[in-house]
Amino acid sequence: MTTAAKKSAKRRKLPWYLRPFKWLLWFLIASVLWVVIYAVVPPPVTFTMLADSSGITKDWTSLSSIDRNMVRAVIAAEDGKFCTHNGFDAEAIEQAIERNAKGKRMRGGSTVSQQTAKNVFLWQGSGWTRYVRKVPEVWFTFLIEKIWGKRRIMEVYLNVAETGIGTYGVEAGAQRYFKHGASKLTPAEAARIAAILPLPKKREAVSPSGFTRRYGNTIQRRIGQVRRDGLDGCIYN
Repeated sequence: MTTAAKKSAKRRKLPWYLRPFKWLLWFLIASVLWVVIYAVVPPPVTFTMLADSSGITKDWTSLSSIDRNMVRAVIAAEDGKFCTHNGFDAEAIEQAIERNAKGKRMRGGSTVSQQTAKNVFLWQGSGWTRYVRKVPEVWFTFLIEKIWGKRRIMEVYLNVAETGIGTYGVEAGAQRYFKHGASKLTPAEAARIAAILPLPKKREAVSPSGFTRRYGNTIQRRIGQVRRDGLDGCIYN
């Protein structure tokens, strides 16, 4: 390389203090493309699945082949305002903070949209890594709300959510627990799957007891409310 070429290359080199902005720009571009691709292509695997030492059992199923009871159960259990919020539920977050501060049963305030963003694009994490994850989680939640829409968010969530040890998605969960597909889930069965979603490795969908049984019964009753109030209208209308 000639002296002139070396000088030209040196001039083109980005100053060190601007490099983080360059990396941020590349991240933003790559993340948008990633979300756009998954708007039409089923996510083949997630970081959570790859980290699961129990293996991966999953079976992608379109939303049209998943019983509506399952969608209603998830809304009843995880996100009653799914159709009306923009990805975040400030009231639920505040209530979760107050509840956890009082030492009651730990409960998160994440919406289905936030959980989907985390499950598909990020990692689960614990301790301080959970707080590090929150920043990109907000960004990916914003993107899927704007690019995917509610129906696609619910479809992806129901296919990547952990439903048991080494089991992902409600189709695989239905086959594991009830020996039939997600298209035939009864309100009781859908409620049981929804009841174990927060802790699928510790809760039992078949013959549940204690809190899981009571919570499942509560979700089953709420399914009717979701139907009557049209809380799943953004998905099917």
